[in-house]
Amino acid sequence: MMTVHEVSKISGVSIRALHHYDKIGLLPATKVTDAGYRLYDDTALERLQHILLFKELEFSLKEIKDILDSPDFDRSKALEQQIHLLELRKEHLQNLIDLAWGIKGIGVKNMSFDAFDTRKIDEYAEQAKASWGKTDAYKEYEKKYEEDSREAVL
Repeated sequence: MMTVHEVSKISGVSIRALHHYDKIGLLPATKVTDAGYRLYDDTALERLQHILLFKELEFSLKEIKDILDSPDFDRSKALEQQIHLLELRKEHLQNLIDLAWGIKGIGVKNMSFDAFDTRKIDEYAEQAKASWGKTDAYKEYEKKYEEDSREAVL
Protein backbone atom coordinates (compact mmCIF):
# COMPACT_ATOMS: atom_id res chain seq x y z
CA MET A 1 0.00 0.00 0.00
CA MET A 2 1.16 3.50 -0.80
CA THR A 3 0.23 6.82 0.75
CA VAL A 4 -1.22 9.64 -1.30
CA HIS A 5 2.17 11.39 -1.03
CA GLU A 6 3.98 8.34 -2.46
CA VAL A 7 1.44 7.96 -5.27
CA SER A 8 1.83 11.64 -6.10
CA LYS A 9 5.59 11.30 -6.18
CA ILE A 10 5.67 8.30 -8.54
CA SER A 11 2.81 9.43 -10.81
CA GLY A 12 3.40 13.16 -11.10
CA VAL A 13 -0.24 13.76 -10.13
CA SER A 14 -0.56 16.36 -7.40
CA ILE A 15 -1.81 15.39 -3.96
CA ARG A 16 -4.63 17.88 -4.43
CA ALA A 17 -5.70 16.16 -7.68
CA LEU A 18 -5.57 12.73 -6.01
CA HIS A 19 -7.77 14.05 -3.19
CA HIS A 20 -10.16 15.41 -5.83
CA TYR A 21 -10.21 12.07 -7.68
CA ASP A 22 -11.11 10.36 -4.40
CA LYS A 23 -13.81 12.92 -3.59
CA ILE A 24 -15.56 12.44 -6.97
CA GLY A 25 -15.24 8.66 -6.84
CA LEU A 26 -12.85 8.47 -9.79
CA LEU A 27 -9.98 7.02 -7.75
CA PRO A 28 -11.17 6.07 -4.30
CA ALA A 29 -8.51 5.20 -1.77
CA THR A 30 -8.23 1.47 -1.19
CA LYS A 31 -8.15 2.08 2.52
CA VAL A 32 -8.25 5.05 4.88
CA THR A 33 -6.30 4.73 8.11
CA ASP A 34 -7.68 5.69 11.51
CA ALA A 35 -5.58 8.84 11.21
CA GLY A 36 -7.32 9.68 7.90
CA TYR A 37 -4.44 8.82 5.55
CA ARG A 38 -5.47 7.52 2.14
CA LEU A 39 -3.73 4.33 1.02
CA TYR A 40 -3.64 2.90 -2.50
CA ASP A 41 -2.94 -0.68 -3.65
CA ASP A 42 -1.74 -1.94 -7.03
CA THR A 43 -5.30 -2.12 -8.38
CA ALA A 44 -5.81 1.56 -7.59
CA LEU A 45 -2.48 2.42 -9.23
CA GLU A 46 -3.52 0.55 -12.37
CA ARG A 47 -6.78 2.53 -12.39
CA LEU A 48 -4.73 5.73 -12.06
CA GLN A 49 -2.75 4.74 -15.14
CA HIS A 50 -5.98 4.30 -17.07
CA ILE A 51 -7.19 7.68 -15.84
CA LEU A 52 -4.01 9.33 -17.09
CA LEU A 53 -4.20 7.53 -20.43
CA PHE A 54 -7.78 8.67 -21.01
CA LYS A 55 -6.80 12.21 -20.02
CA GLU A 56 -4.27 12.04 -22.87
CA LEU A 57 -7.22 11.31 -25.16
CA GLU A 58 -8.78 14.49 -23.74
CA PHE A 59 -11.66 12.85 -21.92
CA SER A 60 -13.13 14.77 -18.98
CA LEU A 61 -12.87 13.26 -15.52
CA LYS A 62 -16.60 12.52 -15.53
CA GLU A 63 -16.29 10.70 -18.86
CA ILE A 64 -13.30 8.74 -17.58
CA LYS A 65 -15.21 7.68 -14.47
CA ASP A 66 -18.18 6.56 -16.56
CA ILE A 67 -15.92 4.54 -18.87
CA LEU A 68 -13.86 2.89 -16.15
CA ASP A 69 -16.97 2.03 -14.15
CA SER A 70 -18.73 0.63 -17.22
CA PRO A 71 -19.12 -3.16 -17.42
CA ASP A 72 -18.06 -2.82 -21.10
CA PHE A 73 -14.60 -1.46 -20.22
CA ASP A 74 -11.92 -3.44 -22.05
CA ARG A 75 -8.49 -2.75 -20.57
CA SER A 76 -6.63 -4.32 -23.48
CA LYS A 77 -8.53 -2.35 -26.10
CA ALA A 78 -7.98 0.89 -24.20
CA LEU A 79 -4.23 0.26 -24.05
CA GLU A 80 -4.02 -0.62 -27.75
CA GLN A 81 -5.78 2.63 -28.62
CA GLN A 82 -3.50 4.67 -26.38
CA ILE A 83 -0.38 3.08 -27.86
CA HIS A 84 -1.56 3.83 -31.39
CA LEU A 85 -2.40 7.43 -30.51
CA LEU A 86 1.02 7.93 -28.92
CA GLU A 87 2.71 6.48 -32.02
CA LEU A 88 0.78 8.96 -34.19
CA ARG A 89 1.84 11.83 -31.94
CA LYS A 90 5.46 10.61 -32.06
CA GLU A 91 5.32 10.56 -35.87
CA HIS A 92 3.85 14.07 -35.89
CA LEU A 93 6.58 15.38 -33.58
CA GLN A 94 9.29 13.74 -35.70
CA ASN A 95 7.87 15.45 -38.80
CA LEU A 96 8.02 18.82 -37.00
CA ILE A 97 11.58 18.16 -35.85
CA ASP A 98 12.64 17.19 -39.39
CA LEU A 99 11.01 20.36 -40.77
CA ALA A 100 12.75 22.55 -38.18
CA TRP A 101 16.15 20.96 -38.95
CA GLY A 102 15.49 21.43 -42.65
CA ILE A 103 14.66 25.10 -42.21
CA LYS A 104 17.72 25.58 -40.00
CA GLY A 105 19.96 23.86 -42.54
CA ILE A 106 18.76 25.24 -45.86
CA GLY A 107 16.15 27.83 -44.98
CA VAL A 108 12.57 27.89 -46.17
CA LYS A 109 12.87 26.65 -49.75
CA ASN A 110 9.92 24.30 -49.70
CA MET A 111 6.58 25.78 -48.66
CA SER A 112 5.07 22.51 -47.48
CA PHE A 113 2.92 22.56 -44.38
CA ASP A 114 2.44 18.78 -44.17
CA ALA A 115 4.35 18.57 -40.89
CA PHE A 116 1.64 20.65 -39.21
CA ASP A 117 -1.18 18.36 -40.31
CA THR A 118 -2.75 16.66 -37.29
CA ARG A 119 -5.68 15.06 -39.12
CA LYS A 120 -4.44 11.48 -38.55
CA ILE A 121 -4.14 12.10 -34.82
CA ASP A 122 -7.50 13.87 -34.64
CA GLU A 123 -9.28 11.19 -36.65
CA TYR A 124 -7.85 8.37 -34.56
CA ALA A 125 -8.64 10.14 -31.29
CA GLU A 126 -12.23 10.54 -32.49
CA GLN A 127 -12.41 6.85 -33.43
CA ALA A 128 -11.04 5.84 -30.04
CA LYS A 129 -13.54 8.05 -28.28
CA ALA A 130 -16.35 6.70 -30.43
CA SER A 131 -15.49 3.17 -29.33
CA TRP A 132 -16.41 4.22 -25.79
CA GLY A 133 -19.43 6.15 -27.05
CA LYS A 134 -21.98 4.02 -25.23
CA THR A 135 -21.68 6.29 -22.22
CA ASP A 136 -23.94 9.28 -21.65
CA ALA A 137 -20.85 11.36 -20.99
CA TYR A 138 -19.47 10.58 -24.42
CA LYS A 139 -22.77 11.47 -26.08
CA GLU A 140 -22.59 14.84 -24.29
CA TYR A 141 -19.01 15.29 -25.51
CA GLU A 142 -20.01 14.42 -29.06
CA LYS A 143 -22.85 16.97 -29.00
CA LYS A 144 -20.51 19.66 -27.65
CA TYR A 145 -17.87 18.78 -30.26
CA GLU A 146 -20.42 19.13 -33.08
CA GLU A 147 -21.54 22.52 -31.72
CA ASP A 148 -17.94 23.73 -31.39
CA SER A 149 -17.18 22.53 -34.93
CA ARG A 150 -20.17 24.42 -36.32
CA GLU A 151 -19.12 27.59 -34.49
CA ALA A 152 -15.57 27.28 -35.86
CA VAL A 153 -16.92 27.12 -39.42
CA LEU A 154 -18.98 30.27 -38.92
